[in-house]
Amino acid sequence: MALEHAILVSLSERAASGAELTRRFDASIGYFWTATHQQIYRVLGRMETDGWITAESVPQPDRPTTKVYAVTAAGHAELRRWIAEPTAPDPVRSTLGVKMRGASYGDRAALLDDLRHQLDEHTKRHSLYEFLAARDFPDPAALDDAGRDIYLVLRGGLLMEEFWIRWLTEYLDAHTKEIP
Repeated sequence: MALEHAILVSLSERAASGAELTRRFDASIGYFWTATHQQIYRVLGRMETDGWITAESVPQPDRPTTKVYAVTAAGHAELRRWIAEPTAPDPVRSTLGVKMRGASYGDRAALLDDLRHQLDEHTKRHSLYEFLAARDFPDPAALDDAGRDIYLVLRGGLLMEEFWIRWLTEYLDAHTKEIP
């Protein structure tokens, strides 16, 4: 996936300034696709040149004029094309998994400390996702297609965090208890 497609999805949901788009990446899309402020602005310029988005200058009281970006017909066509193309499975790359496998050859105590920290981070993220699900989707059965898509991606995030919590807990338990 290219950053362009993540931006097209976000702007299809709602037009936004570059700063707002950056905040959206930090708060939601960024859990699945990350980008820096500079990358987003650089790609927005390229997408505008390619005709996938338009930018409207919007005056703001007590602040400089901002550009608000929206998806064009060509951008919607590109997004439809990209969504329809087959997706290769994402390769699994886990630095943590390699460290866990090689723990016998290094400082296991340091790794276990790192795993406890990772477990804490995944537990916090899981709690955040549960909060967002309860706050934003109290009745998933009543959602329209767009809302259901967002909800199901959030559910995927919950399931991913549950995977990490279970795996890290199992590994930590196996190395902090007596093994017969």
